[in-house]
Amino acid sequence: MAIGRPREFDTEAVLDSAMRVFWAKGYEGATMADLTAATNLKPGSIYAAFGSKTGLFKQAVDRYIATIFAYGPAALAAPTAREVTRLFLLGAVDATTGSDTPAGCLLVQSALSPGDTALEAKAELNDRWRAAEEILTERFARALEEGDLPAGTDPRDVAVYVLSVSQGIAVQASTGASREKLRHLVDLTLRTLPWE
Repeated sequence: MAIGRPREFDTEAVLDSAMRVFWAKGYEGATMADLTAATNLKPGSIYAAFGSKTGLFKQAVDRYIATIFAYGPAALAAPTAREVTRLFLLGAVDATTGSDTPAGCLLVQSALSPGDTALEAKAELNDRWRAAEEILTERFARALEEGDLPAGTDPRDVAVYVLSVSQGIAVQASTGASREKLRHLVDLTLRTLPWE
């Protein structure tokens, strides 16, 4: 079996660069010219390493979730539903208002990008949102079983609520809302949680 040439680039650095392009421009808005300029790779190298623009996008999303979105899994470890919500929303604020990253959220930006996002990329985004909803639903179901949420509360409703607020935070951040303003929004949200 023939062995290919070893890659002459740092995959994580390439994914970080591509992630920032997709984050700033959305999937549809990110051109191959943008991606080659950011990664310092020729189109052929991108296709050889990642298969397609969509393949690169999927791996950039994986990188985003493993690094920027790491606040999500960390929030799930909190002892109460209220603390899960607080940490998740504050994590969203910090992730969407970073000083060295684009404003907003890569997943939200790509979902809202103009034009028809490729079906594979759209499916990837939908899968990621569904996965986040499932994980939060499971955590809030556990909170319900432990008596930490009122009887009759639908854990999925709580999960969708938290995700919706976090998506709103991302949209606000992408339009220039400050970290301070968005943290204040989290404080207001925590004062009026609909299940309390």
